[in-house]
Amino acid sequence: MNEHDSFRMMEILSTLGFERTQEIGDASLILVNTCSVRHNPENKVYSFLGMLDKLKRRNPALIVGVAGCVAQQSGEAILRRARVVDMVFGPDQMFRLPEMLDAVQHGERIAWTEWQDVRGRVHNFIPGEWLERGHLDGCIAFIAISKGCSNGCAFCIVPQARGREISREPDNILEEARALIAKGAKEIWLLGQNVNAYRAGDTRFIDLLDAVSQLDVRRIRFTSPHPMDWDDALSDLMAARSNICSYLHLPLQSGADRVLEKMNRRHAIAEYLNKVCYMKRVNPAIEISTDLIVGFPTETDAEFEDTLRVMTEVRFSQVFSFKYSPRPGTRAADWPDDVPRTVKEDRLARLIAVQDAINAEQKARYIGTEQEILIDGTHPKHKNVSSGRTDGYRPVSVAAEGLAVGQIVTVRINGVQGHWLTGEHEA
Repeated sequence: MNEHDSFRMMEILSTLGFERTQEIGDASLILVNTCSVRHNPENKVYSFLGMLDKLKRRNPALIVGVAGCVAQQSGEAILRRARVVDMVFGPDQMFRLPEMLDAVQHGERIAWTEWQDVRGRVHNFIPGEWLERGHLDGCIAFIAISKGCSNGCAFCIVPQARGREISREPDNILEEARALIAKGAKEIWLLGQNVNAYRAGDTRFIDLLDAVSQLDVRRIRFTSPHPMDWDDALSDLMAARSNICSYLHLPLQSGADRVLEKMNRRHAIAEYLNKVCYMKRVNPAIEISTDLIVGFPTETDAEFEDTLRVMTEVRFSQVFSFKYSPRPGTRAADWPDDVPRTVKEDRLARLIAVQDAINAEQKARYIGTEQEILIDGTHPKHKNVSSGRTDGYRPVSVAAEGLAVGQIVTVRINGVQGHWLTGEHEA
C-alpha cells in the first residue's frame, strides 16, 4: 500500500512539471514516504532526515516532505524534531500535494494530517480525475479497493496510521481496472489492509473479485486477506477462475490460540487449518504465504513450538517473520515486553531455519516442470535473461532472447539460485 501511495504521489508531481531523478543531490523536492508497522523503520526515517539536513544546507531551496504512517502519527512533532522538514502529511492528504507545495513555496511549514470527511464506510477516496492515471508498473497494475482497518489487532498501528476501514464503490474500482487494462496491464493486484473485508452496500469481496475476474486480464492477485473473513466460497472462486492466481497471502501471526486471542486476531488455529485444508483440496496448486510474529508478550516456549508445528503442517511457500516490538498507541504497547531479546532472536532464527528447509524442498519439486511465467522485467546484470513469476508467485530467471515485459511464456524449470527458480524458454 505504501508503494501504491508513492506511485500516486509521483503521478501527481509529474502533472506539476516534476521529473524523477536517481541522484539525490540533484533533487529540488524529496518526499519520504514512511511506515510505522515496526519500530526500526521509524528510526530509519529520522536517520535519513539527518542526512537530508546536510543537503539542505548546501541547497536551501530544497523542499523536504514526510508522508505516510509516521507522518500521520507524529504530525507537527516531526516539524519540531527535524528542522529540515517543510511539510508533513498523512495518507488521506496526498491528493492535496499541489496545495501543500504552494503553501511551502510561500514560506509556510505545514503539517496536514486531518482525515477525509467520510460518513459511512463507502467512499471513493481516489478522485475521479486520477482513475485514468492509475498505478501501472510495467505490466502489473495495483488498485486500492479499500483503505484503513477496523480490526484492532493488539500489536498493529494501522487503524491509527491509516484510519478506519473504508471501501470504494465497485463501479469506481472496475472503471479504474478497465483503464489500466487498456494501458497494457496483464496482472492486477487488489489492495487493502484487510482486503477481503471489503463491503460496499450489498457487494462483498467475493462479488468484486468475481467481477474483476470477468475482465480481459490474464492474472489477478490480492493482498492482504484476514483469516477471519476468509471462507470456502472464496477458495471455490479462486479454483474456478483460471485468471485468479493460485497464490494467497494469509497472515497467521501465531500458532497458539491463547496468543492469537491476546492479539485480538479473532480466529483460531483449527479454523485456520480447516480453511487451508479445504483450499488445498479444491486447488492443489495453491501457494500460501503468511506473516508470523515471535516473542509477543507472554508467548511461552511451548506456544512458539506450536507455531513451528503449524508451519510444518501448512508448509508455507514464504514466511514474513518478525520479532515483536511495541508500537506506541497500540493496546500491546501497554503490556510488559516480557520476552527477552535473546529469546526472540533465538526463536526467529529457529523459525527461519524451519521455513528455509520447507522452501528448499518445495523449490526442488519445481525442477523439470513447465510453468507459465509472466515476464515483468530484465536481469540487471545478465544479457538475454528476463525475470518473471509463476502463477503461484515464485520468482523465476528466464534464459531466452527477445522476451518482452508483459509476455506470458512457458518455461522449463532447470534449477534454483537462492530464492529464485531458473528456467529456459524456447521460442
